[in-house]
Amino acid sequence: MSALPPVALTIAGSDSGGGAGIEMDLKVFAALGAFGTCAITALTAQNTEGVRRAWEAPPDFIAAQIAAVLDDLPVMAAKTGMLSSEAVVRTVAEVIRERDFPPLVVDPVVVAKDGTHLLSDAGIAALREELLPLATIITPNVLEAQALSGVKIDSEEDVPQAAAKLRDLGCSWVLVKGGHLRGPEIIDLLLGPDGEQALTSPRIPGGPFHGTGCALSAAIAALLARGRSIPDSVPMAHSFLQKLLEGALPLGKGALVLHPQSPIPHSPTADEEMHQ
Repeated sequence: MSALPPVALTIAGSDSGGGAGIEMDLKVFAALGAFGTCAITALTAQNTEGVRRAWEAPPDFIAAQIAAVLDDLPVMAAKTGMLSSEAVVRTVAEVIRERDFPPLVVDPVVVAKDGTHLLSDAGIAALREELLPLATIITPNVLEAQALSGVKIDSEEDVPQAAAKLRDLGCSWVLVKGGHLRGPEIIDLLLGPDGEQALTSPRIPGGPFHGTGCALSAAIAALLARGRSIPDSVPMAHSFLQKLLEGALPLGKGALVLHPQSPIPHSPTADEEMHQ
């Protein structure tokens, strides 16, 4: 009998267009050899052009979904995505504190690409105070890092200060994604107990792209579920996302979508190939 796949959990919103949220997370989990489970925080009516409507799940039902998964399945890593209100943030944080929780990736979805805040000031405060201290790693983009740290980020020189402020909140690792900054290259900064590391990749022409933050955080969670460390998981997830961007598809009328495909076998060779 072959080895069972590790289980990963995503706590996030649903994207009816399939390009982000729960749907993207589960595709990435499968592509990286993890068995995906989920707790849906909100339903959205959206496509590649944008969000038309959204409905938030009751906080107690979100908690019930998480409990149902944890009571039965051996979750080895988890991630959070869209947590649409202060009540949802506090509920998710409370469940995590009360359980023997696995490594947690927090993708703090608080600012849209155009700079619009997706979470109230009270929700952002709850995220900062309640959830970020419970995270193994957080993966904000530049706009989110700025909102959460209070440090204005005008260039890549400002990123280390913001990352340090975020790490002071209690999380072990911070990955600030530099895609919103200008330049021919994208520089992501990983800050952890042993210092910082820059992850550089060429900027892919075209776009806009949909679901990149979800895909990256889900990839990190899947690799953690497979037993990888953060220093191993983040560069591997970074390379994985770059390949998805290079193969992004114009399926709809709006943003290009990522398309994680056939599962990668559980083998050292497969892990090595992700670095190439």
